[in-house]
Amino acid sequence: MAQDTQTSGRQRDREVSLRETSAEYAALAADLRAAVDGSVRFDEYAQVLYATDGSIYQAQPAGAVEPRHTEDVQAAVRVAADHDVPVIARGAGSSLAGQAVGPGCVVLDLSTHMDDIVDIRPEDRRAVVQPGVVQDELDAALAEYGLKFAPDPASSNRATVGGGIGNNSTGAHSVRYGITDAYTERLSVVLADGTRIETREVVLDSPEWEAIVESDSREAELYRTVRRLVEDNAAEIDARYPDLKRNVSGYNLQKVIYENEAGEDVINLSKLFVGAESTLGVVVEAEVSLVTKPAETALALYCFEDLIDALEAVPQALEYDVSAVELMDDEVFRLAGESEQYAAYEEPIPDGTAASLMVEFDSELVDDFEAAIGRTNERFLAEGDAFDVIEAYTPEDQADLWKLRKAAIPLLMSLKGDPKPYPFIEDATVPPAELAEYTRKFMDVLDDHDTTAAYFAHAGSGTLHIRPILNLKRDEGVQTMRSISDDVTDIVVGHHGAFSGEHGDGLARSEFNPKMYGEDLWGAFQELKTAFDPDWRMNPGKVVYRDDDPTDMREHLRYGPEYSSIEPQTELDFSEEGGFSHLVELCNGCGTCRQEDTDVMCPTYRATDDELATTRGRANMLRAAISGEIAPERLFDEAFQRDVLDLCVGCKGCKSDCPTGVDMAKLKTEVKHQYHEQEGASLRTKLFGHIDRLSGLGSRLSPLSNWATAIPGSRTVLESVFGIAAERSLPPFADESLQQWANDRDPGVSVAEAERKVLLFPDTYTNYNYPEPGKAAVRILEAAGVHVRIPTEVAASGRAAYSVGLLDEARERAQTNVDVFAEYLEEGWEVVSVEPSDAVLFQDEYTDLLPGSDVERVAAHAYGVCEYLDVHRLIEDVDTSGANIPLSYHGHCHQHAAGKDHHAVGVLRRAGYEVDPLDSGCCGMAGSFGYEAEHYEISTAIGELLFEKVRASDAPLVVAPGGSCRSQIGDSDVSAGNPPHPVEMLDRVVE
Repeated sequence: MAQDTQTSGRQRDREVSLRETSAEYAALAADLRAAVDGSVRFDEYAQVLYATDGSIYQAQPAGAVEPRHTEDVQAAVRVAADHDVPVIARGAGSSLAGQAVGPGCVVLDLSTHMDDIVDIRPEDRRAVVQPGVVQDELDAALAEYGLKFAPDPASSNRATVGGGIGNNSTGAHSVRYGITDAYTERLSVVLADGTRIETREVVLDSPEWEAIVESDSREAELYRTVRRLVEDNAAEIDARYPDLKRNVSGYNLQKVIYENEAGEDVINLSKLFVGAESTLGVVVEAEVSLVTKPAETALALYCFEDLIDALEAVPQALEYDVSAVELMDDEVFRLAGESEQYAAYEEPIPDGTAASLMVEFDSELVDDFEAAIGRTNERFLAEGDAFDVIEAYTPEDQADLWKLRKAAIPLLMSLKGDPKPYPFIEDATVPPAELAEYTRKFMDVLDDHDTTAAYFAHAGSGTLHIRPILNLKRDEGVQTMRSISDDVTDIVVGHHGAFSGEHGDGLARSEFNPKMYGEDLWGAFQELKTAFDPDWRMNPGKVVYRDDDPTDMREHLRYGPEYSSIEPQTELDFSEEGGFSHLVELCNGCGTCRQEDTDVMCPTYRATDDELATTRGRANMLRAAISGEIAPERLFDEAFQRDVLDLCVGCKGCKSDCPTGVDMAKLKTEVKHQYHEQEGASLRTKLFGHIDRLSGLGSRLSPLSNWATAIPGSRTVLESVFGIAAERSLPPFADESLQQWANDRDPGVSVAEAERKVLLFPDTYTNYNYPEPGKAAVRILEAAGVHVRIPTEVAASGRAAYSVGLLDEARERAQTNVDVFAEYLEEGWEVVSVEPSDAVLFQDEYTDLLPGSDVERVAAHAYGVCEYLDVHRLIEDVDTSGANIPLSYHGHCHQHAAGKDHHAVGVLRRAGYEVDPLDSGCCGMAGSFGYEAEHYEISTAIGELLFEKVRASDAPLVVAPGGSCRSQIGDSDVSAGNPPHPVEMLDRVVE
């Protein structure tokens, strides 16, 4: 990749250090491979992938192990002990305080294999799970019993239960339910020496207690130590621990001994492991208690002109039977409004809203939602400072508001430029009645440090997320971060609050725990740590640290003062994103790309459960290359291309689904182009990039060309020569192309009588392989009074060339088409495409390939066919006789990314169809990807996720606008051949 700057000396040192580290840990890796059944990953990729989490920190580990079972965890911990190497347990890596990173450690990734729901006992309201279970998946399994796991962090669609236990996670409903430690009943834990213990309620001084403590086992020592520490420090525990619904700072000494429901004094070490951030041991199984899921809920979002006014209303809201009280400020609304994914959710927020309080009621607490909201309306609108309210009674309307609230953290990190609203003191918690006063003092601290912040909160529990905006790439920014933390923790102590009410201690806040708990409890924490982990190897430096080796929040920063990156010269225009490097660095590690069952992003991760296959994983690898963490020339290694970039299917889901908008499809295309420029393109790449020429030739030679591909053995030859999967059905070549068909017919609507004029673009797939959707589009448009012309002077769209990184060819085709389109646009024509990926290419990627006003006008006047019909409401201008046929609709990834996928559903419903829009993600075909032999298996695995949704739908007939999607579905058992395009279904019923 061409470089504007040279690699710094520090970056070269990093490369040498990486190689030395790999050699140093070779024996450790070999011993681990001999001891465990799971994967052992000490390669350069793993060292980069596991160096970061969702926080501001980065520390390169020795490597990672993906245990398959408890015995693997025990073996890995023992081998690490033999080599005197620290161990960190990790779930989704979405933690925000640096809990899941540490230098030179062995990372135990428990999310890959140890993700079973072992048992559900609805009669006891209990579930037994392995630590890698994603919380939303657990809740989905519990739904049939009307139950749920109460803690609900915003990251629940990818966060694991084990990670939640390590962090003592909570969420918006802590007002109602409290936090994770209240629901953790029994744990199976592997200690630092590989010993496994079972923690549960033990009645103090009972025969069971005596049987435990009279032995000379590790377990007995732990029970004796914990009881002594709690009893010896009872006064300090009572004085120092804040009386809050949320406190996840330090160890849970205040909760490990308690009175149970039978009135007995019990000790339960499970409560101690919750929030311990794997510093005391590794949880390998958990029994958790459950709550009933309310049948219904309702929301009221109150709008305030001033943030302090909203905060002063919090204790008033708690006077009612509420299940959640959430706050968002105008910075969250502004960023959401600028986001492709969240703009629609922000749109209802009234102008002038400086802050909002979102109040939820549920049917277990409230009988009459409208009456309950009527009372709060009286309090906040008629008598209070709120000026407007948004009431949401339907699940859909409430979901929109919750999506906006849950997106606050990653949205804030999408702020352009190096100054960011960073998490480091962002979840301090004080009594809710003191929130307003606390915030005023926090604002004074920000003023003193000449910065501002964004505000959002679980206000009902007193947790206010305040993220000061700093540039941590400069030393003054780092020192300001430390100074703000020192000042704010003083304020929190003054309010008898907690430094962390949700996100934990980690590298960000552990150093301040002595200030909160005092000398005696700090000493108790250190003694507790020593009892459980004598060599201090379990996630060292988190929660507690040795006095001679203190944790410093300024160390191990991902973007510290010494960070620098290469800004490459690029073929595509990255100015809108602030440059190639800035687009890469937009990945904050939040892990939204690991979500399992919503949106499009990231299909290859869903099929593989491999961190490298996530958008985050690819972004981390690209960032490592441009920052010198690995050698920049590694970008052009065949292995890097194959392992890091080739599994990106270019679905563009990350452009919309990633809250910060990391457009990995664009980044991949740029790097692929640079790779081809340096190393040359393969024969298959050229074949797929110029598929329009091959398809045109095949159509002209049909039916001979179809016969040739059906000859026994021909598919084996194609695979051996071109790498095209022999298992794939090849699209047939049409005897008559769409352009030929159009040339042989008279227009149904003349130019003179038409109100609108459309160029229907003859995309390669429709033109040469499946012209029927194109013919149907012509008929539908003409039925709506549109004059349609299928041009012959255009080139192929360039989508195929763009997708494989042949940007010179893509630009050449784009320029030809823009020149043609521009002349028509001058005369009032518009451009319509049957193929969604071409429509989005005209709307989006053309502007990255070409400069000038012509391409901007093309982008503004280009449509997918269903989008065109819907935007102009043309389907309403004709007589429809809907057949009331149920359809399941699989949308196209690119239209989803562009926010245009809903149009087809709209026009189909207006034509009388009963449409079930599937939440089906990417089909996995992705143009040429599904035809590539080495990707066939993963392509079909992704497709199977779609097929499951089709089988589960009450509408067995599936429709899909994308040509690749229809091919993938046609190769499955859910459709008898390729399914129809939506426009073909319209053609059946529109007269």
